[in-house]
Amino acid sequence: MKARFDLSGFTGAGYERGGSAPKQVLWLLTSGLITSHWWCPPQLRAHILRAFGAELGENVLIRQRVRIHWPWKLSVGANSWIGEGTWILNLEPVSIGESTCVSQDVFLCTGSHDHRSPTVEFDNAPITIGSGAWVAARATVLRGVSIGDNATVGAMALVVSDVAESATVLAPTAQPAKRRAQT
Repeated sequence: MKARFDLSGFTGAGYERGGSAPKQVLWLLTSGLITSHWWCPPQLRAHILRAFGAELGENVLIRQRVRIHWPWKLSVGANSWIGEGTWILNLEPVSIGESTCVSQDVFLCTGSHDHRSPTVEFDNAPITIGSGAWVAARATVLRGVSIGDNATVGAMALVVSDVAESATVLAPTAQPAKRRAQT
């Protein structure tokens, strides 16, 4: 059977890292050795991220074990929190408003691939999260999504389309299974 895709022809078209190769290497080393660890004070973490081009407002709190792919593609408004274990895979810009909470283990993913492309080229798009929003624990927000001001994304929700201002979206909850007839 012939394979659906020919990954040997992948070109990476449509994706610009935005930083020079030395800057990328230096960031990956700094992130892996310093900023993601528990012993790195939040103030130092913010200072390092700003040095690499992140736009962070006053009093931004970024907890330990937060992975940020490219800080120069990140903007976070004043008084916002990024919870422990969050992964910001920002191949494209991620913008987070003021007084917004991104809880523990959230995944913000701006990257994807075009399943219609024979070489599975990139299909990336930015993510915007408004001010006063809350993205609860273990939620996933995919590329191209805008979450409005004062919106709430419930724990473990998978967000694939825009969330309106002040709206709440929740993940499906577990339901009791129907009992099987006894034989």
